[in-house]
Amino acid sequence: MSNWVGRSAAEIAAAVRGKRATPREVVAEHLARIERADGRIGAFRKVRAKAALAEADAVGSRPELAGLPLAGVPVAVKDNLAVRGESHRDGSRATADTPAAEDHVTVARLRAAGAVVVGLTNVPELCIFGTTEGVYGTSRNPWDTSRSAGGSSGGSAAAVAAGLVPLALGNDGMGSLRIPAANCGLVTLKPGHGVVPAGIGNGDWFGMSENGPLATTVEDLRLMLSVLADAEFARPEQREAPRRRIAVALRSPLAGVSVSKPYTTALRQAAGVLARAGHRVRRAEPPYPLLLGLTALQHWTAGTAVDAEGLDPALLARRTRVHATVGRRFVRTVRTGDSRERLRARLAPFFAEHDVLLTPALARRSPKAGPWHERGWLRNILADTAYSPFTPPWNLTGWPAMSVPFGSLASGAPCAVQLVGRTGTERDLLELAEELEALRPWRRTAP
Repeated sequence: MSNWVGRSAAEIAAAVRGKRATPREVVAEHLARIERADGRIGAFRKVRAKAALAEADAVGSRPELAGLPLAGVPVAVKDNLAVRGESHRDGSRATADTPAAEDHVTVARLRAAGAVVVGLTNVPELCIFGTTEGVYGTSRNPWDTSRSAGGSSGGSAAAVAAGLVPLALGNDGMGSLRIPAANCGLVTLKPGHGVVPAGIGNGDWFGMSENGPLATTVEDLRLMLSVLADAEFARPEQREAPRRRIAVALRSPLAGVSVSKPYTTALRQAAGVLARAGHRVRRAEPPYPLLLGLTALQHWTAGTAVDAEGLDPALLARRTRVHATVGRRFVRTVRTGDSRERLRARLAPFFAEHDVLLTPALARRSPKAGPWHERGWLRNILADTAYSPFTPPWNLTGWPAMSVPFGSLASGAPCAVQLVGRTGTERDLLELAEELEALRPWRRTAP
């Protein structure tokens, strides 16, 4: 074997295009890694071993192989997006076990670029919560398997962090890419609204949910984002990154939530790195509204209420039923209200003064891995809110936000910071993340 496991997607694709590796051998090595390691990680609901090898052979025989940006790269897909020939269960017994007739547009774009879908990854039921567990298994953080990988793209993040695949597709409605990426030491970007096709559930949680990539390097993130968005996000050649005005904010957007020392330390150190690189860095707190938590809860629960329509409540976990029940009373308010527009208007002057906002990615490490789907709704809400208060505002605004590995916890698991920008600043955030990666490199996968 050539040991393609642990290589970046860019390395694999270049080797396949250059005929130094075949898609079949790359995919076979990753399938063997999944078979060895996923029993303790719980990343996958469904591994498509036979189908993936057949797809790899098909990629290898494509006449345009030399031009495919993801030639032969194994990818995992979050189990709330359609993969042709497979059911997507959204982590629930209440959903139909019916194979999809067509790929979701993002999956189709990945396959057109030469990627091979090796499996569908675990999610919490209806992708609601910030931990990933349920009837199809529990996704654990590969750096510390006593802890949850996070959610709701927890299986996708765990798969990449454990080296089971170099890239995974997830989505983010209240932090569902950034939360597990921060836990698992990955880099991700929740794109701004409309950059990548959404089409998630019944209405994308009123337009808050976005599809996006999970990767171990910014180069890989750029590569996958370019495919998903059908736009160029590659690093500009021979261009010095401009110096930016960066606001550093320590305060939780949600009242009453404190931030633990590892995350405040990571933030201060990241701010120092960027300041020494020449950026204009200063402490400044965004003017978050006092009732931001209520606005987030209304949208979060209302989105679930819409997604749960038509599903048998008896087949849903209790926490899901309660979440949907709470949300039904807010659906009309969310549909007809202007709270998101008012939030954008309130925050716009802050982002006129600052190019980028730097915050902790999380407030503390993820909860212990366990049967959170069997626990009460309020207990889940409090646990999620206590550790991930920094992500929801940017789903409400629809602006781009990244999680970037930085620092570590006492256990050795990764820590992370969040970068946020205005509409259309994805490339700016990627450049800053690349600077952080160059100045403070992170370990790409768990030991």
